[in-house]
Amino acid sequence: MKYLLLVVILALLFSMLARKRARPPAAKPEVKTQPKVAPLSMVTCAQCGLHLPLDEALPGQGGVFCSAAHRASFELDHRSSS
Repeated sequence: MKYLLLVVILALLFSMLARKRARPPAAKPEVKTQPKVAPLSMVTCAQCGLHLPLDEALPGQGGVFCSAAHRASFELDHRSSS
């Protein structure tokens, strides 16, 4: 009787191991990578010194500016001093 019980336990153990090996591995979650983006050229506002991308800057006399108000203010200040 002891040997029969031992055989049954070993059979169950081997069947459990066989099922575990037969299972496909768990799917790995996909890692979403962001597309490579070229770095932007940065410029400094001539009025306040703010750094901003070149494509968002406003050109004016004396440099580039972060807003129309800073461009107008800078040009007004430099016209009166010239």
